[in-house]
Amino acid sequence: MSGRYLVLLPLLTWGILNNNAEAQLGGLINKAKNKVLGKSGDLSADEAGSGLKEALNVGVDQAVSFLSAKDGYYASAYKILLPEEAKTMAAKLKIIPGFSKFEEDLLEKMNRAAEDAAAQAKPIFVNAIKQMTFQDALNILMGEKNAATQYLQRTTNTQLTAAFMPVIQTSLDKFKAREYWTSAVTAYNKIPLVKKMNPELDKYVTEKSLIGMFQLVEKKELDIRQNVDSRGSDLLKKVFAKQDKK
Repeated sequence: MSGRYLVLLPLLTWGILNNNAEAQLGGLINKAKNKVLGKSGDLSADEAGSGLKEALNVGVDQAVSFLSAKDGYYASAYKILLPEEAKTMAAKLKIIPGFSKFEEDLLEKMNRAAEDAAAQAKPIFVNAIKQMTFQDALNILMGEKNAATQYLQRTTNTQLTAAFMPVIQTSLDKFKAREYWTSAVTAYNKIPLVKKMNPELDKYVTEKSLIGMFQLVEKKELDIRQNVDSRGSDLLKKVFAKQDKK
């Protein structure tokens, strides 16, 4: 065999192997899509993606609407409880004029602030949903019962925390919560032999309000996954019918 053919042979072999690898990869991708979408093509990739986005938008809209209404946090399972430091302070402050109802007053102020700020979360959620890829949609559709909520937490938590903090601060001030908290801490720290307190109220309320919001989004997601009657459009019914059969 001439030297020219000896040079061409490995190149030709590499090309064949490379083409085979691409074909195999393409086959695996098609198999993955067929597993979710069905070989008959009765559910398109666009429908799967659009259906998941619709489901997330429905869940987010319902969660935000609920939590931003009066008593959305304060009189629900998502109520923000007092920081541990405040619970310690409450018993001592009862004997100080102006703070006999410290625990009840602070609880309401914190939760009213969270309700006031909750509506600010919706645009951030909606933007994250718009960025969802086809692969994200497949992972969510065929994933765990809280896969959509996990996706939102991964993609929005940092941004939500940054956006929520100044809103929470404004809302806390609107209900005079931080002013009340500062006065209570000052009074408490003057009591002899107590451990000095001064936790960051705004950071605490921000973290707890977002935890409650994600918990409610997760509840809405589970409802759509498990309850056919909660799938309010033909597209949702079609998309989640695939999940039902997995």
